[in-house]
Amino acid sequence: MRIPGRTAGLHAREARVTNQRADQGGPHTPRVPVLIVGGSLVGLSTSLFLGRLGVRHLLVERHTGTSIHPRGRGNNIRTMELFRVAGIEPAIHAAAATLADNHGILQTPTLVGDDAGEWLFREIDPGGGLARFSPGAWCLCSQNDLEPVLLEQAAALGGDLRFATELMSIESDPTGVTAVVKSRETGEHSTVRADYLVAADGPRSPVREQLGIGHSGPGDLFHNVSITFRSRHLADVVGDRRFIVCYLTDPDADGALLPVDNHEHWVFHAPWHPEHGETLEEFTDQRCIEHIRRAVGVPDLDVEITGRAPWHAAQRVARSYRSGRVFLAGDSAHEMSPTGAFGSNTGIQDAHNLAWKLAAVLGGWAGEGLLDSYDAERRPVAEATSARAADRSAEHSHPGFTPPPDAGGGPRRGILNVALGYRYRQGAVLGTDPAAAVVPENLELTGEPGSRAPHLWVRHGAERVSTLDLYERSLVLLSDAGDPSGWHRAAGRLADELSVPIRSYRVGSGPGAELVPEGDAQWTERHGITAGGAVLVRPDGFVAWRSPGPDQDAEQVLRQVLKTVLSLT
Repeated sequence: MRIPGRTAGLHAREARVTNQRADQGGPHTPRVPVLIVGGSLVGLSTSLFLGRLGVRHLLVERHTGTSIHPRGRGNNIRTMELFRVAGIEPAIHAAAATLADNHGILQTPTLVGDDAGEWLFREIDPGGGLARFSPGAWCLCSQNDLEPVLLEQAAALGGDLRFATELMSIESDPTGVTAVVKSRETGEHSTVRADYLVAADGPRSPVREQLGIGHSGPGDLFHNVSITFRSRHLADVVGDRRFIVCYLTDPDADGALLPVDNHEHWVFHAPWHPEHGETLEEFTDQRCIEHIRRAVGVPDLDVEITGRAPWHAAQRVARSYRSGRVFLAGDSAHEMSPTGAFGSNTGIQDAHNLAWKLAAVLGGWAGEGLLDSYDAERRPVAEATSARAADRSAEHSHPGFTPPPDAGGGPRRGILNVALGYRYRQGAVLGTDPAAAVVPENLELTGEPGSRAPHLWVRHGAERVSTLDLYERSLVLLSDAGDPSGWHRAAGRLADELSVPIRSYRVGSGPGAELVPEGDAQWTERHGITAGGAVLVRPDGFVAWRSPGPDQDAEQVLRQVLKTVLSLT
């Protein structure tokens, strides 16, 4: 399978990566458990998560370094939970410090005059109500600032990360994938054999195209040109309005203004209409300057154009996320309107879902069938999320977007439901309702199978942790410290019998409790069980199964649950 060439984008930052070369030849062809194609947010996140789980892998990226263009800045609460468990949350907050005080979305005709416009929302978390759902928070960190953090940590964990290296061809068979890659610096070709390949190679994914995987969804929604510029006086015009984005609605010069540093560097998204024959060449420096000045409302504003790049908003989801030993993740699997920053977050969460399953199968404690649950779980989430993203673009009147008459006609859901409340109706879960909505009307994280496990502050020895911090490298069974039904003992025996990593915690305030909830928190109630019940949580923090109460044959019940969830024969 030959991979066609791709057009280079804005990638110039030098990456600190290894530069090992694979030997040619069949018997000498090096083998890695996982080959990752693509070194942007999703590819680097895949490397990070696999590295945390001890899975050896190789990542190839055709560009010479990480992104230099400020984009994809919204990291939602679920994504930040994943980065918290991966140990890089502080580094991300440090990288995002410049925009730490920016909140809300403003919509206004211009930035001057008597019309103050309308705040579509002022705060992401007014009143701090998210604290009862999560130990984390939303973070405004642009892709060009986030990718170096991911790169550094992924490399520190032993990832073989090769930038300026292009995938040329792949051949997949029942036992693995053979790939030919080329160094774009030397022209040298090398061959690598992988057990599995993860294609995180973007919306125009050559891997997906060569696999013949089609899309569902309406396709292209609108097009913009992202213009980076410098202006020393724009900060005076903006004043104390510390927005994430400002939609400027002058009908002759609409667009979206985004701060990069709140002082001198900015981004402006201008509508582009290639469907009407408009070309990129028409976006000259002078046209861009005049458009920005009119949109802002200051005819003589100092504007120095520093760059421009086209981007396309679309609503597409691949019809399958797997073909044999090849998996799609991120934009190669789904495209979404940028409003709400759903696309990158969904992609990072794809990577997290897939990483533990690859680790389990490669580690021999799960059957190959577990990998089928990746498509069964993540594709419905992408379909629901991409639809909500398009609706949100219509709600915000995103510049350049003319929604169809029936767009957004269904019930409106808050963004938190989409970011944190989605559910897996089928896959590596038991006891779910297949007819339930993927995104519920109300956010209720109560231990329902297929949902993200509840957050609860507990004492673990001398350490204060969130229950979410416990879920990464193994299955976790929670049962009550005073429970005589035997779930805890059963988990220990079955871990040995099935060679499955299970951490079993007794929760409560009595003797033998490993986890002690803070205050008067009722952990059983929060997880939807009684004192005799148990909850099994997957390494990705999703509830695999729960028993509301005791069972006379706890060990046999748990044995069957583990075999079913992990596709063990």
